[in-house]
Amino acid sequence: MAILLDNPNDAIIPDFTTGEHGAARARLIADGVANDASAAQLLAALWTMNNNAAKDAWAEQVQEAARTAEEAQRLADEEEQQRQVALEEEQEAARKEDHKKNKAKFIPKLKAGEYCELHYFTNVGLADARKNLLSSEPKGMILLPSEDGQQIWVNADETRDTKSAVTRDENLSWEQFNEAAPRMIIAMKQHEWPKDRVDMHVQFWSALQNHRWRHSFDTLKQRALLLYQ
Repeated sequence: MAILLDNPNDAIIPDFTTGEHGAARARLIADGVANDASAAQLLAALWTMNNNAAKDAWAEQVQEAARTAEEAQRLADEEEQQRQVALEEEQEAARKEDHKKNKAKFIPKLKAGEYCELHYFTNVGLADARKNLLSSEPKGMILLPSEDGQQIWVNADETRDTKSAVTRDENLSWEQFNEAAPRMIIAMKQHEWPKDRVDMHVQFWSALQNHRWRHSFDTLKQRALLLYQ
């Protein structure tokens, strides 16, 4: 069925008694219709019948368009949901990988129930751990440019950064503190710290976050909270 462009419900029946439809009435009279008035009535009846059929087709067309739009939205929602799941899985995998790479530095202390620096749980700390892990993998000799621009072979072990600067807790920024604290709590729970000790850290750090100095315009007051912790 051809697609209807105009809504037949808005159509207005013509006046078939006018001169504009005289030729149509004449053909009907020639085919046996009694008179001019009867021909006009017949034309009106035919128009109404066709308009009713068009209304039914229009209603079906509207319903089909709604079904198509609904199905398209369902597919789009499903695709977005799958994308979000994939993104969450990717982020979780990355978090686990970062944790795995960084664990050599903080796991021994955590297993022993000792406190370790929050630095290792910041984005910077995790990035340093990843870099050091990657730099520890190459063995043998590698090519590096010398001072005169020439390429020379050097021992890969000589290029490794054996120690990374660790930022003391009181010198962290608030952004770094917010990165590290939740990860630290998760690590404590994973290594079965006593619940009261974990809760103590949660309550203490929450108190710092909610302290009136936390959002003070005076940066010294904000720094004082980090120094206190």
